[in-house]
Amino acid sequence: MMLEMSGIQKSFGPVQVLKNMQLRILPGEIHALVGENGAGKSTLMKILGGVIPKDAGEIYIDGKPVEINKVRDAEKIGIAIIHQELSIIPDMTIAENIFLGNELKTSLGLVDEKRMNQQVEEVLSKLGLTINPKERCRNLGVGQLQLVEIAKALIHKAQLIVMDEPTSALTDHEIERLFGIIRSLKQEGVSFVYISHRLEELFSICDRLTVLRDGEYIGSANIGDLSFNQVISMMVGREIGDRFPKKTNHPGEVVLEVQHLSRAKAFKDISFTLRKGEILGIAGLMGAGRTELVRSLFGAEPADSGEIKLKGKAVSIQSPADAMKLGFGLVTEDRKLEGLFLDFKLDFNIMAANFEHLSKHGVLQNRRITPYVQNLIQSLRVKTPSMYETAKNLSGGNQQKVVVAKWLGRNPEILILDEPTRGVDVGAKREIYEIMNELASKGVSIIMVSSELPEIVGMSDRVLVLRLGHQAGILESEISQESIMALAAGV
Repeated sequence: MMLEMSGIQKSFGPVQVLKNMQLRILPGEIHALVGENGAGKSTLMKILGGVIPKDAGEIYIDGKPVEINKVRDAEKIGIAIIHQELSIIPDMTIAENIFLGNELKTSLGLVDEKRMNQQVEEVLSKLGLTINPKERCRNLGVGQLQLVEIAKALIHKAQLIVMDEPTSALTDHEIERLFGIIRSLKQEGVSFVYISHRLEELFSICDRLTVLRDGEYIGSANIGDLSFNQVISMMVGREIGDRFPKKTNHPGEVVLEVQHLSRAKAFKDISFTLRKGEILGIAGLMGAGRTELVRSLFGAEPADSGEIKLKGKAVSIQSPADAMKLGFGLVTEDRKLEGLFLDFKLDFNIMAANFEHLSKHGVLQNRRITPYVQNLIQSLRVKTPSMYETAKNLSGGNQQKVVVAKWLGRNPEILILDEPTRGVDVGAKREIYEIMNELASKGVSIIMVSSELPEIVGMSDRVLVLRLGHQAGILESEISQESIMALAAGV
């Protein structure tokens, strides 16, 4: 299938979000669609998928104009969109999910479960999945659910599959498996639009890319003709220098000692130290116990045994309240689920961890709140019309800054960042790195969990590597992606 979108325009009220947009996908190619948060990628794909109508422009399939006014129109043409939040109903079987709304019927008009299960089994086998089609989806891992979504697209004979951040929650092994399947389908003539903030993936899997910026088409090119920095420059419209800022921190005395910390079925016998003004990276494959460890340090999931010392004195952390009193802050892995009140305004989100210091006799004081919130918005360069904007209306990068602002208002001595740049575009990543660097240079001690090895290597002073809930080692001088993976994989 060859797709061409030309002159696409879209406005929401007075705001024009797409201006004369264009996109061209060749048959049997893997095409990257890149741009910062708010560049228009999602809007363009929603128009392609029939979720929202375009205001102007043309869509051509194999040179012929088509109208896509609803999701069913896109499906009939052979277009499937796999969203970042997978559209799977947990309590339904694999086959029921795949055929939802398109159930096969017997001659009597009843649902033909036998034929549905048979077809699903065949396509799952093609994807290398030996799973019973009758299995409930709640029993599957994220990697398997991703393949179920691909199976749904193939069942409906999709010739163009859009994948939005498909690897954000996958292990390295699952990513390799997914890439193998994508390449195999490409050989059969299936085209892909691949959306990801992980630029390394684009250079690994994609043939060409199209860059969007501020709702406008910037350009298209073969991946092999571009460098990493050229792609970044096209996306942000400026040179952002080295990917990671130059370190200005100077780690000092030990402020945190963790000795033989264990929690049943999560991690066992973990020991490390954290120095004042240090960025300690925590790395490991998915399931290694990284998030469980930092949640334990914050008291969200207390440890069963072991000792934590703060400035040489043993402390007990049995709840987040305990951790906050001791000067800890935690930016959680899932900002939308645990870090933000999405339907609340920014002022509420930013002061949410600090009500006691912004109130008098239990009543919040506006004269304290306004300068407090505005100062944090300005210092973290949060892009927002005002402090009264609703959190869900901000881009991913600015939402992440709001979560960081919530904790910075408490002046934490130890700040834990779990996947601080997940789902954040490359420009906002650089800004978050600069914030981390500035905090560390002022003496804030940072623990950073990340699945992105370049991020771990580029930002960490030392790296604690976990493997299957155990401590695989601590890297201090020879920090590289290879040395981290060797420990994480048990080589």
